[in-house]
Amino acid sequence: MTRSRAVPRTRTVIGAAALVAALALTSCAATPDAEATTPPPSTAPSATPTPTPTEITPVVRPGDLTCETLIAPDVVAAFVEAGWEAQEDVFRIGSREFPDGLWCIWGAAGAVTASVQIYGWAGIDPADAEKAQTELTDGGWVAEETPDGVYVTENPDTTVATDDDGYGMTFLFGDGWVAVADTKEGLLVIERPA
Repeated sequence: MTRSRAVPRTRTVIGAAALVAALALTSCAATPDAEATTPPPSTAPSATPTPTPTEITPVVRPGDLTCETLIAPDVVAAFVEAGWEAQEDVFRIGSREFPDGLWCIWGAAGAVTASVQIYGWAGIDPADAEKAQTELTDGGWVAEETPDGVYVTENPDTTVATDDDGYGMTFLFGDGWVAVADTKEGLLVIERPA
């Protein structure tokens, strides 16, 4: 009797398995669009998520910003006393121009000399700031992140004039603006627009 009971159970299990398989096949056949609703597995490499852009807008250049108001009044007075004057030029970072920026070259009036001081400021958006920093560092400039912003200074091996800490021409990238001076120390005399 043990055998007779085992056989019906085996048939029941086999029958149930066959019924489940038949139902599965029937349900697949009943939904011909099943493949269309299931996306095929991706063969493309997974993309790196795009960072959310920051909501920083460029600082607008004030209408009264000039070479004489960009730097501290006592520095302007010292330059004037030495017979220096400012020549305004287009603000550039590498190959990029910022027409609303201010680039000032202070030097002896009417003289061609290597003894000049450079100060500049421009409003800049984060995307342009990133591109400018990349262009500079690709050209050998050195970037340094600090609480003040990102300093990018020319390669110390190729710079002509440096401050006491060895920094030559340096850009400082802040939130919506960038400043430049012929040395990092020179950035201290710039009175940045609000």
